[in-house]
Parts: sequence; structure tokens; C-alpha cells
Amino acid sequence: MPELPEVETTRRGIQPHIEGRVVKKLVVRQPSLRWLVPEELPAIVKGQRIASVERRAKYLLLGFTKGTAIIHLGMSGSLRIIKATEPPMAHDHVDWILEDGRALRFTDPRRFGCLLWQGKGEAQHALLASLGPEPLSSEFDGELLYQRSRNRKSPVKTFIMDNKIVVGVGNIYANEALYAAGIRPDRAAGSISRKRYLCLAEEIKKVLAKAIEQGGTTLRDFVGGDGKPGYFKQELMVYGRGGQPCRHCRKLLTEVRLGQRSTVYCRACQR
Repeated sequence: MPELPEVETTRRGIQPHIEGRVVKKLVVRQPSLRWLVPEELPAIVKGQRIASVERRAKYLLLGFTKGTAIIHLGMSGSLRIIKATEPPMAHDHVDWILEDGRALRFTDPRRFGCLLWQGKGEAQHALLASLGPEPLSSEFDGELLYQRSRNRKSPVKTFIMDNKIVVGVGNIYANEALYAAGIRPDRAAGSISRKRYLCLAEEIKKVLAKAIEQGGTTLRDFVGGDGKPGYFKQELMVYGRGGQPCRHCRKLLTEVRLGQRSTVYCRACQR
């Protein structure tokens, strides 16, 4: 599933090609995604200029004078810049046809993604309203984690993956940040000290920034907006390496499931 670095990589890939461009036509071939694409959306955006291309958590936001298009890539979705004349394949569900003869194509084999609309002046969309701070912003730090973790008995990995606490720390990067901070993922969130949370917050920032720099992590079929894969997979210390030697101490890594997600850690290096 595309996580924050993959979505940010996509945003950076498509922004130079679509920001400031006029939408000539919106072609919706398959409206039945995770939620139905609003029937009126093609008429709303036709002839409108894309004023901004932003990201909030794992959502891409295309800003218009009339409102904002909200896009989520789901489990296996992607956005690519193509020639508008390129024939669609089976899972190419939406094309944003631009005035310059190119198109932004939304492909989603599993149809778990979405394309929704929030009109200007309307209350913030429910999908965005309860989100926590961005992990790479100044609003997020170890003190925030420490304060919000008090009396929580849930595993710290589950805690930092809660989008109400901080957005975008998905499974891959939670594993990696906890390893870098030396914290066992199954430790109760409320039992971890302020000092260790200060370290963990910094490691979350570092691992996400590095992943963005590398273009994300290609595990199955993720590609960025330019159609190229991400290369952070080569940097992974624990995720997907259960049973293999720890790169630091050489002891075998332990793999368990927490919150229905694969979790890998080193019993020697993490406590």
C-alpha cells in the first residue's frame, strides 16, 4: 500500500506537470471505487485551472477555485502523466485531460482508492477532519508523542500508526523508526519515557525524509508519478526481513503480528 513517502513522491512527480494547467475534460470510466466518484465532478472541474497540488497524510489534494479534489491511492493505485491519446487499460479508471494534450491517469487495480470532492466554503471533509499533525512538520515532536501516550496500554507501534496521533507513519516506516530508536514495537505506549519518545520522533522524521529522497519503497507495484519505482527497499533494516540476521548485531530478527500487521524487530537491539 502506498504510504506517506510514496504519496509525497507521487505529488512531487505530478505537480510540475499539472499545477497551473486547465482541465479540458475529466473522463471517469469506473466511478465505483472505494466510494462513488461524484457524478457531477466532470462538470464542476471542466475548464477549471489546477491551482495547487498538495498532500495531507496519504491524500492528494488538487486545489481549484471551486473546491478541492481529494484522491487516495488505496492499496495499489497510482497516478501517471501520459499523452491524452494513450489508450486506457483495464484498470485505468480516471483521466484528467489537460489543455496541453497530456493527461493525469488514475490506475487502481483493486479499486480501494477514491476520488472525492469538497466544495469551497464547505466544512472540512470527514476524511481529513480528525487527522493528526504531519510527521515532518514542526507540530510533531517527541513531547507530543509522550503526552498523548500517557496511560495507553496499546503497543507503541499501533500508537504511532494511529492517524489521530500523527499521520502517515505506515507499517513499513513504523518498523524502521522503532528499530532505529531501539524500541520494541510491542512495548505499551504509556510505558515509554519522554527521552525515548524524543528519540523516536526524530527517527520517524529521518526515516520518512530518507524514504522520500529515495522515491519511496517499491514492494509490489508502486511507481511514482513519473512511472519509476522507489528505491528505499534497499535501505530497509527490519521490514520484510523476519528470520534474517540483524544488520547491527547479527542475531536473527523476530517477526510477529501486531494489529493484524507484520512486525519485525531485533530482541537484542530493541527493548
